[in-house]
Amino acid sequence: MNSNKLPMLPPSIDLETKAVLKQAAKAHRALAELKGYVDTIPNKHILLNAVMIHEAKDSSAIENIITTNDDLYKAMSRASGASPAAKEVVNYRTALWYGYEQVKTRGIITANMIAEIQSIIEKNSAGIRKLPGTVLKNEKTGETVYIPPSGEDKIRTLLVNLEKYINEDLDDIDPLIKLAVIHYQFESIHPFYDGNGRTGRIINVLYLVLKELLDSPILYLSSYIIRNKDSYYKLLQEIRTDENWQGWIVYILTGIEKTAGETLQIIKNINAEIEAMSLEIKEKIPKLYSRELIDLLFYEFYTKIAHIEKGLSVSRKTAAAYLNALEKEGILTSVKIGKERIYQNNRLFDLVRSAR
Repeated sequence: MNSNKLPMLPPSIDLETKAVLKQAAKAHRALAELKGYVDTIPNKHILLNAVMIHEAKDSSAIENIITTNDDLYKAMSRASGASPAAKEVVNYRTALWYGYEQVKTRGIITANMIAEIQSIIEKNSAGIRKLPGTVLKNEKTGETVYIPPSGEDKIRTLLVNLEKYINEDLDDIDPLIKLAVIHYQFESIHPFYDGNGRTGRIINVLYLVLKELLDSPILYLSSYIIRNKDSYYKLLQEIRTDENWQGWIVYILTGIEKTAGETLQIIKNINAEIEAMSLEIKEKIPKLYSRELIDLLFYEFYTKIAHIEKGLSVSRKTAAAYLNALEKEGILTSVKIGKERIYQNNRLFDLVRSAR
């Protein structure tokens, strides 16, 4: 495909084939079940951070950004010594939070918002590609498989068209089918020097929030892409070469169905662990138990004395005593990172890390 002839949206062919509509119905049911369960949880933020860091870790892994658990703890606690890879994972989560807040506040997804999300992921302000020479290659063979559009004016024109397609529903297409089209188009525009894949995956979940198919950015789609990575790139390319929209859309809709189910299970497991730890603290250290404490222990994978001090409005000495008591009973594990001691909720971390 001549890259500078990437067609504008909407696509000129009928996207709502029988196979696509059948899979769309399954994806909608799975999303509705996930959304309904999350709506029953009093403090969604306890679960959001856990699910989001899981998504961030796997989304970065797709880009071959691999990090260890220790590195993640260092990056999340802003301690010194965290690897660049771990910092990128945490940047992804920050970008996802930023995009979510923008969508909830403004009710749209704009090209400028997308650029801001990418700048948070990459921690730079390079913006839209201005220099020619960007090519996408097969990781195994080194063969060039696609040359994205070049020229800042061309890229901006395509992004304006994409923004209009995201926010206007003139064609009355099912939003999940549109999500697949949006993802393809963004990855084909490939507007930035770096971070296009991670930015595109954030746009996916923000679009679900925009269309009120989810209230929170918790669809854990990256695990599906990792497990089916070859199909992902093959089907992207088949749109360019054969206009195989049906294969691509069914792939994305299947991913939404499967990962909605997996995300639901992760959230149920986290909720069960919250209740189990609550009972354990009530039994072993009853004078420490409060719902506020549990919320603090599950807001993040770690906590600090300062977090407990502020969150419970207690003295630093009392906060330290609480955390030491929790560690003594094996509920938390402490480790010194840099000059600071953090208390890890390894049960939560292991639960999220091992989920598939």
